[in-house]
Amino acid sequence: MPIAIEESATVPVSSMISCRKSACDGQAKRPEKCPRRHARTTAPCAAMQGRPDTNQNVRIPHTMQYAIAASVWAHVVLGALAVLAGAAALAMRKGSPNHIKSGQLFAIAMGLSSLLGAILGLVRFEDLYITFHGGVLGVTLIASGVLTLRTKGAGLTGWALVVAAINGFNFLALLLAGSYASGMPEGRLAGFHAADYFFLAGMAGFAAAGDLRMAVRRTYPYKHRIARHLWRMCLGFFIAAGSAFTGPGASAFPVAWQESGLLSLPELIIFVLMLYWLARTLMGKRTQASGEPS
Repeated sequence: MPIAIEESATVPVSSMISCRKSACDGQAKRPEKCPRRHARTTAPCAAMQGRPDTNQNVRIPHTMQYAIAASVWAHVVLGALAVLAGAAALAMRKGSPNHIKSGQLFAIAMGLSSLLGAILGLVRFEDLYITFHGGVLGVTLIASGVLTLRTKGAGLTGWALVVAAINGFNFLALLLAGSYASGMPEGRLAGFHAADYFFLAGMAGFAAAGDLRMAVRRTYPYKHRIARHLWRMCLGFFIAAGSAFTGPGASAFPVAWQESGLLSLPELIIFVLMLYWLARTLMGKRTQASGEPS
């Protein structure tokens, strides 16, 4: 009795030969020996399904891989430099030449590290998307902190207005990302919990509120300008320390340190020192004319 064979089940001879000669040869018998990434699946390869093997002639873009690897290393090195420079600036006498030099080094290193982080977040969207928003937040915090000292009077104009607008859009995007992650089955987006997005949104929102306050005020006292500079630079320092000690950089430390909670101390110390210097600045009686603000 003849056996009917459906047309869709017909496999071209050339495709079968191509499959035998491809890297998937022997996949049906010994799938674990196939050098391809999909070797563990029991499904036939593309040629056995009568489709062209699109992976056979794909070349890995080594240049792009090297560029990403170099960017990651630069991001890490600049972040470590920002942590060291930030610690020095926070420890030195405020307004002194050494404090200014350390602050400038911190601003450059932190700004470049944040910019690279934002770029990497776009390139590796599937697992580093939150790094894009964190990088944008770091850049806007440092830029607005530096511009605060260079801007006289109240209001937001020029580059300060541009930076404030970017931060506002980043704040809204973080809220949307956190809300979207909350609706996912596992409460994650690109590998990160919704709380992570909302945490960054809180910092961006606080900065946006400060920008709005500065925009509507007719006068902006000198000590308030110093306080604005101080907390934005300290918050950028907080982000850098978090990335180095409790974020991705924590993998460089022994497991015992990671589980002990000691790596969270730098962030706590930075936050406490920020509150201390904010209190001294806002409650001090010295002004720009009398010298260094308290």
